[in-house]
This record gives sequence, C-alpha cells and structure tokens, in this order.
Amino acid sequence: MEKWLKGDERLDYLLAENLRIIQSPSVFSFSLDAVLLSKFVNIPYHKGNIVDLCSGNGVIPLFLSARTKGQITGVELQPRLFDMAERSIRYNQLENQIQMILGDVKEIPKQLGIEKYDVVTCNPPYFLAHEASDKNLSEHHAIARHELYLTLEEAIHSASKLLKQGGKAAFVHRPGRLLDIVTAMRANRLEPKRMQLIYPKEGKEANTLLIEGIKDGKPDLKILPPLYVYNENNEYTAEVREILYGKEQ
Repeated sequence: MEKWLKGDERLDYLLAENLRIIQSPSVFSFSLDAVLLSKFVNIPYHKGNIVDLCSGNGVIPLFLSARTKGQITGVELQPRLFDMAERSIRYNQLENQIQMILGDVKEIPKQLGIEKYDVVTCNPPYFLAHEASDKNLSEHHAIARHELYLTLEEAIHSASKLLKQGGKAAFVHRPGRLLDIVTAMRANRLEPKRMQLIYPKEGKEANTLLIEGIKDGKPDLKILPPLYVYNENNEYTAEVREILYGKEQ
C-alpha cells in the first residue's frame, strides 16, 4: 500500500463502481457534484472518445470508466492532483482506458485536437476570482474552487472546440450561474438539451445544476425531475444511495 500513497493520502472506495481513489485532506477531494455529473452525462457504451476537463484527482474519469468502454482523457492543471489521478488509474489497472494530461484547459484543444471528441465533461471552479467561499483555503482548494486560472466561459469554449458536431458537453455548476452557462453554451455552438436541479432536501432551494448540450443541436431543452439528496431524517434518499452505492440487493 505504501508504494501507492504519499504523505497524508488515503485510499477511498468509489463504492458503486468497486474502484478505489487516492485522496488527501490537504488537497481538494471530490464531492457529490462530481459523482452526479458522471452519472448524468450521456456517454456511448461500446466506443467513443471522452475528455474530462478540470479532472482534479481523476474521480470523473474513474466513474466514467464503469459506464463505457470508450477512451477517456482527463485534464488537470495542478501537478499534485494530476499525480494522484495517475496513481489511482494505475492502482485500478485502467491505464489502457484512461490517460491524464497535465495542462491548462484553455490550451488543451490545440494539444488534443479540434473537433475530435464525442463527449466532454467539466466540473469547473464555481466561484468568481474575487468571491469569498472560505477564508482559509489552501492553494489547491483555491484553484479548484475559484476562477483564478479558468473562467466558466473559457471552460465552455474549450469544451466546444474539442467536440465533434453532434457531440455532447455536460457541466455541473451552481444554479445562480444558469443564465451565464446557457449564454456561454449558445455562444459556443452548444445547444442546451437536458437539465436537472439538485436540492439538499425537499423545501430547500436548489444548490447544484447539471446541464448537457449538443454541439450544433436544435433548440429543445428537457428539464429532468428534481433530485433530492437528503430525506426528512437527514439520510441519503434512495436515488442518491443508488448513485453512491449501487442498487441494493
């Protein structure tokens, strides 16, 4: 085990997928948002080329690997997170399906190629560079959570550049940025086609937005039923339990 882990890292389970992921309390760990995006996006099962932007420690590529036999490329800016993702991929023996690239999302279309990909996923930084989310953020957390190196518009622009005509791009973000997201998607030839709002529990305001668009698609947005994370007893709802842990036997 020691050869896989460094410093304060630990090996966590991705339960529904029977995979493991290397995480660290001092670096940005994945959240439910990443899990939800990986389940929400439509991806081809048998083949296809998929890119995940802002991959962090590789959680979305790992989740997607359980849903497709296609090739998956993850892109991450931070060397520490990139290194953790690479080791997680090797630990799960997925090197033949997933590759990680250490690079800037803004430059990645030039590196990977224009209009070559079937699906792009992205869990971008949520907060504007000047917004306060937590006064005590480490540099790793700050880069992952704030638009210090990548804005929402830049992420959407790169996603569109990577996609073939008819390809799909899926994003997870905050509902407050919905109009910014739709505006940027349409400005970059991504027509919103599916959307779902995630609520902490019934009676509360939505706090997460999932949206998928098709490059050069026809206007026709479907709003999926709401997803509630917790029930009245503050336990995961049946839908979220299944997403996290798989179907109960």
